[in-house]
Amino acid sequence: MDGRRHIQQEEELKRNRYLIALLAVLAMLIAACSPADEGSDTTEGTDTTTASPDTTEGPTETTEDMTSTTGATGEGITVGVSWNNFNEPRWANFDKPAIIEALDASGAEYIEADAGSSAEQQLTDVENLISQGADVLIILAQDGTAILPAVQNALDQGIPVIAYDRLIENPEALYITFDNIGVGTLMAEVIYELVPEGNYAVIKGNQADANADFLREGMEVVIGDAVAAGDITIVCEEYTDNWDGAIAQTTMEQCLTDNNDDLDAALVENDGMASGVVAALASVGLDGQIPVSGQDGDTAALNRVALGTQTVSVWKDARLLGQAAGEAAVQLAQGAALGDVSGVIDFESPGGNTMTTILLDPTPITQDNLNLVLDAGWIDEATLCQNVESGSVEACP
Repeated sequence: MDGRRHIQQEEELKRNRYLIALLAVLAMLIAACSPADEGSDTTEGTDTTTASPDTTEGPTETTEDMTSTTGATGEGITVGVSWNNFNEPRWANFDKPAIIEALDASGAEYIEADAGSSAEQQLTDVENLISQGADVLIILAQDGTAILPAVQNALDQGIPVIAYDRLIENPEALYITFDNIGVGTLMAEVIYELVPEGNYAVIKGNQADANADFLREGMEVVIGDAVAAGDITIVCEEYTDNWDGAIAQTTMEQCLTDNNDDLDAALVENDGMASGVVAALASVGLDGQIPVSGQDGDTAALNRVALGTQTVSVWKDARLLGQAAGEAAVQLAQGAALGDVSGVIDFESPGGNTMTTILLDPTPITQDNLNLVLDAGWIDEATLCQNVESGSVEACP
């Protein structure tokens, strides 16, 4: 009996040891499967950035929650920007950084291509941006007509398109620009106030760019009646390929030659071309004597305004335009309809299309209000006042 009892006790002890070991293994498995920190998230690809540290016990934030608290609404979105060229200093210095800043604020990615003033290259650039995964396109068109097939191709693939500062006649695209008719009116008002009669030269931009005609339309609002009455004579009026300053200089030199230097005012449609016009006037000793217009607020142009060789530069704060484009791009990529994008209005285009448009207001800059661009941080005093006689203008003490 004692032997059997001893065997039974040993078998019971073995069973107990086995149960204890099994319970220990189960405890380790449970511990390994339990999260060490309920607020952590190790899911691959998830953005772990939070607005502020929070150790309060509670449910883990979803991606949607994080988007609403951090503003990173553009995560996973790629915005492709097709530039027509970087020859104009404005694009690289102001527009591009503003677009990137807006996209960075939302968490979207930026990719780009520069067509180098080639309409044909821009068609290829747009295709390449799409192949790189662009979810939305911002296009500064070299030629608003030539780019139409690429725009339609993108739209057909469900990729929204923003026509940036230059009209593309497709009503399915969002058009973001300054009021270019208003720009033409503003520059003409400044020049006309100084020269209400006499010989005018009109130097227009690229014929393939609708903005050249918008600007001219705005000028006509101011000078049209005086031209009709014979008070103003337009002695030369030419388009300028690619808005090129060197071509504008040649055009102005020919205009001066044809008119024996008898010129009273020059309505020039942008600052880059104004640089060439001023150079042509300087070659015959007329710089600073004949009022010259421009637009864009280029730093060199603002310096010319301070010097007195350019009368006005209609300032289009491109930082605002870039910001508007970046923010609209994210909204469109998220599926917003054109009419639901912030700040849009309807615009009747020259081609008879009703364009969904964001129009920003420009500001004419003359010697009297140069402080505006200084105060806005658009230009620094040293650049603005280079070679300007101290005290000759208020902005250059």
